[in-house]
Amino acid sequence: MMKIKSYSKVLSALAISSLLLAACSNDTEKSSTKEKKGKDVEQVDTSLFPTKTTNQGEPIDGGHLTYGLVSDTPFEGILNKVFYQGEPDNQVITFFDEDLLDTDENYVFTNDGAASYEISDDNKTVTLTIKDNVNWQDGKPVTGADLEYAYLVLGSKDYKGVRYDEQMALIEGMEEYHAGKADSISGIKVDGKKITFTFKKANPSVTTGLWTYPLHKEYLSDVPIAKLESSDKIRKNPIGYGPFKVKKIVQGEAVEFEAFEGYHRGAPKLDSVTLKVVNPSVAVKSLENGDIDVASISADQFDQAKALDNVEILGKVDLAYSYIGFKFGHYDAKKAENVMDNPKFEDKRLRQAMAYAINNEEVGEKMYKGLRFPANSVITPNFKYNNKDVKPYEYDPEKAKKLLDEAGYVDTNKDGLREDPDGKEFKINFASMSGGDIAEPLTNYYIQQWQEVGLDVQMLDGRLHEFNSFYDLLKKDNEEVDIYQAAWGVASDPDPSGLWSKSAAFNYTRWVNDKNDELLAKGISEEAFDDQYRIDTYNEWQELIHEEVPIIPTLFRYTTTGVNKRVSGYDYLAERQYKWFNVGVTEEAK
Repeated sequence: MMKIKSYSKVLSALAISSLLLAACSNDTEKSSTKEKKGKDVEQVDTSLFPTKTTNQGEPIDGGHLTYGLVSDTPFEGILNKVFYQGEPDNQVITFFDEDLLDTDENYVFTNDGAASYEISDDNKTVTLTIKDNVNWQDGKPVTGADLEYAYLVLGSKDYKGVRYDEQMALIEGMEEYHAGKADSISGIKVDGKKITFTFKKANPSVTTGLWTYPLHKEYLSDVPIAKLESSDKIRKNPIGYGPFKVKKIVQGEAVEFEAFEGYHRGAPKLDSVTLKVVNPSVAVKSLENGDIDVASISADQFDQAKALDNVEILGKVDLAYSYIGFKFGHYDAKKAENVMDNPKFEDKRLRQAMAYAINNEEVGEKMYKGLRFPANSVITPNFKYNNKDVKPYEYDPEKAKKLLDEAGYVDTNKDGLREDPDGKEFKINFASMSGGDIAEPLTNYYIQQWQEVGLDVQMLDGRLHEFNSFYDLLKKDNEEVDIYQAAWGVASDPDPSGLWSKSAAFNYTRWVNDKNDELLAKGISEEAFDDQYRIDTYNEWQELIHEEVPIIPTLFRYTTTGVNKRVSGYDYLAERQYKWFNVGVTEEAK
C-alpha cells in the first residue's frame, strides 16, 4: 500500500480539487468501470460500496472508539495544519481541529460552519465572521486575530513550511510582508470576530481554496515563528477547536482524546477516542478482534476484511493519484523556485517511452483487485475539471521501443540494455517507498517492464524506503534519485499551482515550463470565475502535462475503510473533520 503525501490548502480526508465525487447516488459510490473477471483474481464490484454506516441505533452514553491509523512508521507529531506534511499527522489533527468554513457538495464555501462567508461584487474582497459560540479548547474565543495570525506565520520569512503560495501572495500587502518590508499585511483587516481579505485581483479559488485554519494567537505567539514547528505547543500540547481535545500523546504511537463539551456544533456523541498506529499487516486482524473500530483497508487485505462478520466496508473514489516522477533539478530555497539543471530526462520521447512501457491496467486489476484503475491525468476523475479526452498512456512496448530508438537510446554493445545517445551506459535509479505487501512486487514489476524495452532501471540502494526517509530524498533533491514512485492526496481547490508552479516546494520533480506557468495563472485569473473558461484552461493544462510527461500518472484509486458494526453516524463522504462529531457507538466494545 503506497502511502499518500498530503497537499492542501483546504483538505479532504486525505487531504488531500473542488468538486463533488461525480458518480454518487444516495449513499453508494457508483463506478464507471464495469466489473471484470481476470484469469488470476476475482475483481471487486466497486459499485456495491456503501459510504455510510448502516447502524442507525442510538449511541450509548460514555461511548469510546478506537481508531486505527494504519502505517508501518510512527506519525511525525507535527500536529498543526500550518506545519504538517504527512497524512498520518493529518489523521491525528482531524480529531481536534478544523477549518472555519464548511463547503457544499461541490466544495464551495457555505455559511454552515464555524464562520460565515461573504464575497464582494467585484470578487476582490472576502469577509469571514466567526460565530459567537466558537471557542478554543482552553475556553478562549476564536477571533479574527487568530486567523490573521495564521497568515502572519505563513507569510513570514521565518516560516520554513510549504504552504505559502501564489494565492496568498495575491492578498494586498502580503508580498511586502513576506519580503520583510512591512510588519503587517495591509489587505487583512480584523474587527473582533470579523476578518476581511482584500486581493490585488479577483481569483476564483477564494471560493474554494482560501486558507481558513486559524492559529491560537494568545497560546502560540510567545514562541518565535521559526521555532513553532518544533515547539511543545505544536507537538505535545496542541489546542484546537474541534470536537475532541488532546488528552495524552505517546509520541508517534498513540493519542488519547476526550470530548470537547464546548464544541460549537454541540457535544460529540463519543466521550473519548483512542488513536493508535497499527501496522498494515495486522490491521484486519485488529478489526476482527475488536481491538480497533475503524481502519483503512489495503487492497492486499481486502479479501480478509470482507469476510469479517463484525465489520462493514465503506468505499469511495479517492481524491488522490499515484504517479512516477522524473527528477529534473533542484529547489533553490533562497530564490524560492525550482531549477531545472539535470538534463538526464530532458528528451520527452524518453519519458513518453517509459509511460508506454508499463501496464497500469494490469496493475490495477491483478495487484489491486480492481480497486485501482489507470490514471489519465493529475486531476482526479470524480471532478468536472478532469479532461476525459486525455487518455491514460496505454501499454504499448513496441511504441516505447520506437520512441527510444528515435531519441537515440540504442543497445550499442548488444547486452540487451540501451546506452544513451552518446553511447554511454544509461542507468536509472528508481526510488520507491515501503508499505504493505504490494509495494515491492509493484516496484519490481515496473522495473521488469522497463527492462523489457531495454532500459536499465534499478531500485535505489536495492531496497524500498520508509515514508519519512523517502520524502527526505525528494525534498532534499538527493542526486542519486532519477525517478520515483509516489502519490498525492489533493485538496478541494482545483488550482494545482501548489504542486506544479515554478515556486512550489511540493513540485518534487522540479519541472519548470513557461506554458505551464501561463496556464496555471489563467486558471486563477479573474476570467476563470467563468466556469467554462476555467474548465477549458485546465483541459489545455492537462493536455500539456500528458504531452510533456513530467510525471507519469499511474493509478486512480478506490479507498476502503473497515468500520465495526457497533459504530453509528460514520459518513465516508464527509471529507471534513466534523464527521467525528456525528460518530457514536451503540454498544460497548467486546
